[in-house]
Amino acid sequence: MVLEPKKMKHPKWQKGRSKGIENRGTELCFGSFGLKSLGTRWISSAQIEAARKVVIKALKKKGKLWIRIFPHKPITFKGTEVSMGGGKGSVAGYVFPIKPGRIIFELDGVKEELARESLKKAADKLPIKTKFVKRSG
Repeated sequence: MVLEPKKMKHPKWQKGRSKGIENRGTELCFGSFGLKSLGTRWISSAQIEAARKVVIKALKKKGKLWIRIFPHKPITFKGTEVSMGGGKGSVAGYVFPIKPGRIIFELDGVKEELARESLKKAADKLPIKTKFVKRSG
């Protein structure tokens, strides 16, 4: 299951800048436990998939997992030994530009110890610092 958009209006984007803190997707909406970003980085679709697989394996068919991010930003590369010019390279993959405060995964239907352990394993697969959060109240 590779995460990539089905259809795009513009297949190649400019890089853009990611600074500041996230102002949406910062609260738990679906589950009781979550994994929150503490850094700014691009997270690739392969990294999201690796983290998802680890969580699913750790849950052992218990509970429910929500992925709150989707890699919609295309990344392009030009081939090696290609001279300057000739336009932008072809799309090599998709990433999600993440900012501090964004919820990445949510879990529900499991005990806190199992949720904490499985999300810790998922955090090891991601290129940013994260923290475990739980619903208050």
